[in-house]
Amino acid sequence: MPSYDTIIIGGGTNGLACAARLAQKGAKVLVLEANTTIGGGAGSREFAPGHHVSPLAHSLHALDPRVIEGLNLERHGLAYAATNIPTTALSAKGDHLVLEGAFGARLSGSSADTVAWAALRQKLMTFAGVLGPFKSITPMRLAGNAGNDLIKLAKIGLKLRAIGKADFRELLRMILINIADVLEDDLTDDRLRGCIAFDATLGNCLGPRSPNSLILLLNRLANEAAGQVAALAIPKGGMACVARAFQLAAEAEGVSIRTSSCVDRILVENHRVRGVELGSGETIAARRIISAIHPQTTLLALLGPRHLDTGFVRKARAIRSRGAAAKLHVALSGTPNFRHASLTSRLVIAPSVAAVETSFNALKYNEVPQKPVMEILVPSAFEPGHAPSGCHTLSAVVQFAPHAPKFGQRAAQMEMLANTLTVLEEHAPGITPLISHCELLMPQDIEATYGMIGGNWHHGELSVEQMLFLRPVIGAAQYAAPLPGLWLCSAGTHPGGGISGASGWNAAAQILATEGAA
Repeated sequence: MPSYDTIIIGGGTNGLACAARLAQKGAKVLVLEANTTIGGGAGSREFAPGHHVSPLAHSLHALDPRVIEGLNLERHGLAYAATNIPTTALSAKGDHLVLEGAFGARLSGSSADTVAWAALRQKLMTFAGVLGPFKSITPMRLAGNAGNDLIKLAKIGLKLRAIGKADFRELLRMILINIADVLEDDLTDDRLRGCIAFDATLGNCLGPRSPNSLILLLNRLANEAAGQVAALAIPKGGMACVARAFQLAAEAEGVSIRTSSCVDRILVENHRVRGVELGSGETIAARRIISAIHPQTTLLALLGPRHLDTGFVRKARAIRSRGAAAKLHVALSGTPNFRHASLTSRLVIAPSVAAVETSFNALKYNEVPQKPVMEILVPSAFEPGHAPSGCHTLSAVVQFAPHAPKFGQRAAQMEMLANTLTVLEEHAPGITPLISHCELLMPQDIEATYGMIGGNWHHGELSVEQMLFLRPVIGAAQYAAPLPGLWLCSAGTHPGGGISGASGWNAAAQILATEGAA
């Protein structure tokens, strides 16, 4: 039976980042990926003849700079077709508003909110910059002598103090409120308010009037607040090239990678992991298992409740993992015209806070919104290779898709697609005759293909009660599961989702500090 120091379940960016960092310190690491290709949410496929698309993530906004540098990803092929791309808040009337620079540092287009937005933006970026460093640490334990990294916590404390008493009080006042109240207090431009409300709720199962929606926007802004150059970037060659760079970096460190290798269960002996069994019946020994897939799948399916105490099992079962995003792919026979908006920008259809909230309201009843809100990219406008000559490929993340539709999945999918295409036609007149093929992946499709329970791309909802030392649950928030030798490193752990590698990088650091590499 083959043997390794470490087996990592899942070949997404977090699993590969964790594998490479451990291998750098001398560990013998094997990565097992169930699909035929590595990368997880960062991939590429041909969905129509000549039309290639990233099936889930289609842009980068959170790639961790520690991972980029630590794995030398640029040497392994990571490059960008565009960085710091602008966001265009589309208007059905054609009077678009363009947010340029990091999180709309400049507004292009007539708006009465230029001065007010500059003040609000500065405040939000300051708060995001203060909270950002929490992403790079192991979540603290709320207990005496818990082994927390006091030096890192002290540095964060000093940064909090440096913002001043007034801003600190304002942070405490705002941090747990909803984004709608903030926007409606400070701004008047519906286009701007709708765009920011959309960003605060993107990929999450809540609306702009839901409590705690502001902190999710700050979490999203953390990298841009730190001045990360790749914030809101289009990778050259698509997301598959990001996955390829991670793979090459891991293999350069000596990591072994096997695809089409689905783990059926985690083997336990004398209350400690000893290896895994694949669906083929093959067993592979290892003293340490690290899971980069959904925590519930790891703990309740691969490991099983019999190896965990009752209280922990109850907490694991209570992890909320509702997906609310659908992914639309459209093959176009010509060039779409979004009323003269630039196709080399991120296009957002979210006309107002009310439009985003109304779209979310349907989700509360497991219904399809009549007018979905969405983020659109046209990757073929940034570089060739995504569509045949003279054609284009359109990719959109559409909110809010029911994860448990009232009238059945097929009916919901057809209604969601029809409603989405209607909204597209309103903002890009004449696009419908250009459509040669389209597909819409609902949360159930995402779960079935990528193992993301509920179709939630964060492997568990990002919310105040599922962040930091509460992610995925108390008792496993420091990446170690309650069973010796079992660790977690997926997006379901701190700091959460996105193509970043941060969870895997953090988990590796904690493992090295606790157990060493081999």
